Amino acid sequence: MVIPALAFFAAFALIPLIGVLALSFMSWDGLGTPTWAGIDNWLRTLTSPETGNAAWLSFVVMVGSWLIQAPISLLLGVFTAGQQRYRAVLAVLYFLPLVFSAAAVAIAFKSLLDPNFGLGSALGIDALAQNWLGDPQLALGVVLFVIAWSFIPFHTLLYQAGVKQIPASLYEAAMIDGASVWTRFWSITIPQLRYTIVTSSTLMLVGSLTYFDLIYVLTAGGPGNATRILPLDMYLVGFRSFDMGRASVIAVILVVVGLTLSLVLNRMSGANRMESQMEGA
Repeated sequence: MVIPALAFFAAFALIPLIGVLALSFMSWDGLGTPTWAGIDNWLRTLTSPETGNAAWLSFVVMVGSWLIQAPISLLLGVFTAGQQRYRAVLAVLYFLPLVFSAAAVAIAFKSLLDPNFGLGSALGIDALAQNWLGDPQLALGVVLFVIAWSFIPFHTLLYQAGVKQIPASLYEAAMIDGASVWTRFWSITIPQLRYTIVTSSTLMLVGSLTYFDLIYVLTAGGPGNATRILPLDMYLVGFRSFDMGRASVIAVILVVVGLTLSLVLNRMSGANRMESQMEGA
C-alpha cells in the first residue's frame, strides 16, 4: 500500500533534490549545456557577502517570527477553545487570513502602507504615513508583522485543537484544589500542549526558510538588500544573475538547515519516544 506513496515521493522530492545537488557542482546559465565547476560554486556562495547577509536575515526572520507568533498563537488558541459563543465568532474572524493567498496579502498591505495613498495618508495620521517598505530600518519589521498576521491563524487553530483534547477532569481536579487560572494554565495547559508546541514551532522555524512569494511581492528583497532572505537570494541569483549553479547551492543549504532543525527539535522534545500526554490523567 505504501509503494504508490513512496514512488510519488521519490519522483517529486528525492529525484529533484538529487538533481539540485548535482547542479550545485555545475556551471549553468539556464539555457546552455551545464559544465562541471567542482566546488567553485560552493566557495563563491559561502564567501558571498550578499548570501551571508541573506543567511543572517533569514535567521532574524526565523527567530523573530517565532518570538511573535508562538505566544500570540498559544494565547489565542487557548482563548478560542472556550465554550462561550462569542469566542466562536471571534475565532472565525481570527481565521479569515487563512483564506487569503500570500500574494493577495502582500498586495493589500503594500497598498495600505503606501506613504502617499495608503491608510496613514487617508486618515491623516502622520505616524502611519511613513515610508514603511522603502526605509531599510523599517522594512524588515513590517515583513515580520505581515508574516505574523498571515500565519498566526493557522497556529492558533493547532493550539485550539490541542486544548480541546485536554481532559476536562484535569481542570476540575485543579479547581477543587483551589488552583488559580494562571496555575492551571502553567501546570496543566502548557505541559499537555508540549507536542503541539513542538509541532507548531517546527512549522514556524522551518517554514520561515520557505517565505518567498509574500516577501517578493511586498518588497522584492528591498530596499537594497534589507529583506533579501535566502529564498529570495536563491531566486535572484538563479533567475536574474542566471547562475543556476550558485542558486542550487543555496537550495541545498536551505534543505539541510530545514532538515537539521526538524530533527533537532524532534529529538529535544522527546516526541520520538512515543510518550503519552495523558499520563496521570
